[in-house]
Amino acid sequence: MQKTLLSIAVAASLGLSATAVNAATLDDVKAKGFVQCGVTGGVPGFSAPDANNNWAGLEVDFCRAVAAAIFDDADAVRYTPLTSQERFAALSAGEIDILSRTTTWTMSRDTDLGISFIGTMYYDGQGFMVRKADGIASAADLSGAAICIESGTTTELNAADYFETNGLDYSPVVFTDQDEVVKAFEDGRCDVYTTDASALAAERSKFSNPDDYAILPEIISKEPLGPVIRQGDEQWRSITRWTYFALLEAEEQGVTQANVDEMLGSDNPVIKRLLGVEGDFGTPIGLTADWAYRIVKHIGNYGESYDRHVGPATPIGLERGLNALWKDGGLQYAMPIR
Repeated sequence: MQKTLLSIAVAASLGLSATAVNAATLDDVKAKGFVQCGVTGGVPGFSAPDANNNWAGLEVDFCRAVAAAIFDDADAVRYTPLTSQERFAALSAGEIDILSRTTTWTMSRDTDLGISFIGTMYYDGQGFMVRKADGIASAADLSGAAICIESGTTTELNAADYFETNGLDYSPVVFTDQDEVVKAFEDGRCDVYTTDASALAAERSKFSNPDDYAILPEIISKEPLGPVIRQGDEQWRSITRWTYFALLEAEEQGVTQANVDEMLGSDNPVIKRLLGVEGDFGTPIGLTADWAYRIVKHIGNYGESYDRHVGPATPIGLERGLNALWKDGGLQYAMPIR
């Protein structure tokens, strides 16, 4: 979601490196009894607390899935809300075990910050939201508009690129905090609010009159959002990466939270390997053979998590689109467990 333009400089200024904190993450997690998960301050559908401070969302489910694989307990997770500016430093300093906070996978982050992206939990892109009363139907109509943007993000860079490329003028109205951006837009201090399209839908769902606002059809960037870990711990990278693949593989094989026990008796060798009935794919990554069974038993598969938190039947109302499985025309594709 929010992308720090100064990420490399920030890392350098903080003295971070690929080995700032590394190795033995699984041992540390087991010793303390929970996974420390870095999340947003509250983006509905992705990571947000309810009135009782119970966190939920597509990205929260990823941390819960990792906890389920390790502890057979999806609730063995603690959450650390982080701003865009805080997230990478918190990860590198070892304050969190996983950053699952609508973070865009970019080359500079992947190669210069000492972090590794695990996969893409949500294929997104930057969009624009306007008030319907203004009668704006297309980004091509935004010349001269005042646009609310969070500073120090690639959202800012993407907007600048888009308007320059299309020969349009605009006035950026910049804030350092995402909540400030949203409030400024609601208060009418700008004509347009821009960030990732999924975040626009999530924020709109919180407005008192969501139908008063429209998200324009143009998507101006690629924003693959995924969980992140520190570099330097191959075992932890395997656990988190294969947790992501297991969520996808379960959906592809039709293994759900409701039928996973029945599926233990399946004759399908792919399902047998996924659920640990045949072969042991857990021991090589420090887990039990039924690690993926635990994930599905507690969380369900990727599609179930998607539908539960951001799908068409939720207030967020996002179609699967690029986030459908590859066999259904999307980009989600699990490496085989064999």
